[in-house]
Amino acid sequence: MDGAELIKIGGIEVPAEERTPLVDHLLRVIEQLRAENRQLRDEIDRLKGLPRRPTIRPSTLNAPHPDPLHKKKRRGKRPGSAKRQKTGALTIHETIPLSLEGLPEGTQQNGYEEFVVQDLKIEAHNVCYQRLRYLLPDGTSRTAPLPADVQGHFGPGLRSYVLYQHHQNGVTQPLIHEELLDLGIDISTGQIDRLLTEGHEQFHEEKDALLPAAREVSRYFQADDTGARHLGKNAYTTVIANPLFASFSTTESKSRVNFLKLLRAPHEEYVWGEDALIYVESQAEKLSLELRARLAGAAGKGDRIFSSDKAWERQLTAWGVRGDEPRRIVTEAALFGTLMHYELYVGQPLVSDDAGQFKIAGLLHALCWLHAERSIRKLVPLRPREQEAVDGVRDAVWKYYQRLRAYRQSPTPQRKAALERDFDRLFRRRTGFADLNDALRRIHEKRDDLLLVLDRPEIPLHNNLSESDIREWAKRRKISAGTRSELGRRCRDTFISLKKTCRKLGVSFWRYIQDRIRGANAILPLPDLMRQAAQET
Repeated sequence: MDGAELIKIGGIEVPAEERTPLVDHLLRVIEQLRAENRQLRDEIDRLKGLPRRPTIRPSTLNAPHPDPLHKKKRRGKRPGSAKRQKTGALTIHETIPLSLEGLPEGTQQNGYEEFVVQDLKIEAHNVCYQRLRYLLPDGTSRTAPLPADVQGHFGPGLRSYVLYQHHQNGVTQPLIHEELLDLGIDISTGQIDRLLTEGHEQFHEEKDALLPAAREVSRYFQADDTGARHLGKNAYTTVIANPLFASFSTTESKSRVNFLKLLRAPHEEYVWGEDALIYVESQAEKLSLELRARLAGAAGKGDRIFSSDKAWERQLTAWGVRGDEPRRIVTEAALFGTLMHYELYVGQPLVSDDAGQFKIAGLLHALCWLHAERSIRKLVPLRPREQEAVDGVRDAVWKYYQRLRAYRQSPTPQRKAALERDFDRLFRRRTGFADLNDALRRIHEKRDDLLLVLDRPEIPLHNNLSESDIREWAKRRKISAGTRSELGRRCRDTFISLKKTCRKLGVSFWRYIQDRIRGANAILPLPDLMRQAAQET
């Protein structure tokens, strides 16, 4: 106890002599419920359109040290504020000379002064192609063909604009329809839907090639997911990404089986062999000895490949694998066997936020330090001494994190040994706050994943990149209630993937869409651009 210290929760003062362990636990539960109640009230206010409460500040691990003694005055101008010539690299589409009238006799022209004006033309441009018909000597007739980029009664410029407005700017189909009518385009809402969803096989093929190409040139991957709506039901969108690309997939499940299926793309097989059996042994406590013996016998005959979901389900039944959990574990093992059979993700770590579906036995896995520190930041200290303990630990974690950042820039065996030693000291410490001790213990249990950066300094310390990528889908969720067809779901995944990848590769998404719609193919396929970018880094 803290002497005569009083604790006040919800207007109730609790003297120290009444602070039993049970009372302490209940007080903490009350404070957690109060925090949850505030979140629910904030959500109700949001739905009612009322003013929002200030948002909680993000993690400060990457920010300057909070201690005023460590603050430094910023010198010079902020980044990006330097003066530059803003019109020097512009393409001039039209030059208009301007002259003066009524000048006195003897006046001579003495050069000119340029003044560049940037403008934009958005207007209807209807074209009538007069296709000449010819009567051949044999009595047959022929008609001049349309240009290759004309497909239907809506030109490539309009088709590109509709795709860009919807997938880049998030404009809904009704608003696109209203906008085009204002511009003088006679088009129906059904036709807009067709322009957004049909005839995009080239885009789908290019999106499907992103992940296989990334596996060829990447040193690591990051993953995250978020909720989505599809066909009026809850679904989940998963992003697999790194600085070269982003690939989105919307599925009905966020399970580890689902994630393994996404990782194996474009392969669709299930492979049963020694690698699958190794995965089963890592989950041995969840399977009966008899079942493991049958599975081991099947693995002793070399890799067996099952080409479809139906074939695999039949094999599970033939092996007598019953129950949801055994079937899940054995299916995970077969999917892991597929990854190993095709030598996918060998030596390529996956960075995640510690969601269970992303950690796969047999694959390298690194954890986000910002999520680990969040478990400390979310604690509810009731006493000043507990608050001091939390502040002290957070300060120590911040300093340790900065040392990890420095290590990534200049790794040495001596620094590695010191960081491993100090990790154990930091997260095995005991404080006077039981909840803080539990949080430190849980972080220490993830030691290998948090310290993988010591062996692989090229991987990031946090999962901010994939979280930033998945935020794109969260914004879409606010605009649209979800997709209503399989084709619509596929198109949304495809164009968000292509847009994000274009941004990372420095390609204009607008020019990319125009290039593909017109069939010019002047911009290299994005997988090829990824390979080029990887060689340059």
